[in-house]
Amino acid sequence: MKRILFSLMAAMAFGAVVKAQNLQVHYDFGKERKQITTTLEMFKPDKYGSTFFFVDMDYSNDTRGVDNGVSLAYWEIARSFKWNESQKFEPRIEYNGGNLKLNDPLPFTIIENAWLVGGQYTFNNADFSRILTLQANYKYIKDKEDAAFQLTAVWGLHFMDRKLSLVGFADFWKEEMFWGTDYRFLMEPQIWYNTCKNFSFGGEIEMSNNFVKDEFVVNPTLAVKWTF
Repeated sequence: MKRILFSLMAAMAFGAVVKAQNLQVHYDFGKERKQITTTLEMFKPDKYGSTFFFVDMDYSNDTRGVDNGVSLAYWEIARSFKWNESQKFEPRIEYNGGNLKLNDPLPFTIIENAWLVGGQYTFNNADFSRILTLQANYKYIKDKEDAAFQLTAVWGLHFMDRKLSLVGFADFWKEEMFWGTDYRFLMEPQIWYNTCKNFSFGGEIEMSNNFVKDEFVVNPTLAVKWTF
């Protein structure tokens, strides 16, 4: 399972834009992957906080032993809350879940529903070209973890009059896996060259430990993005 593209869009300049949606198309060069992933993201701030969601789909190919088509459907939705414009700390809630198919003739299997409650604190400079958001969450995973946690860092660095963007996230959380580990790590730094306000090209490097298997894994991608 490939947890999808960086949470909170590096806070989308945390109010520096009114709203933003984008569609990303990634080609994954990872071992045993060689597949396309699409991600639809939306971020919308308002006077009471912000709403963020993404919907991610992996499109399988023969190298994974499944029929061509959607082999993974996954989404996350999060809401943060604030009571004044200068507020740096925001309480937050989040839900995520989905479906995954590994091999024929197995049916689709559920990616466990998870609910998170916690808070986030954002550091930024005056023009929002440097942003870091830190999150700490209580995490409940249905039928698996009643009292887990998740720590998240989200960053955004913009250069060359925002033509070049370095963004991404890192997650560390508790989740017991069948191969024996209790903790999982995932980081997805991305680089984008923004040719205009709508079109960008670049890629990401997914780095994980105990995420899809009991080892450290690196999966690079090449990608394009349309912001609308």
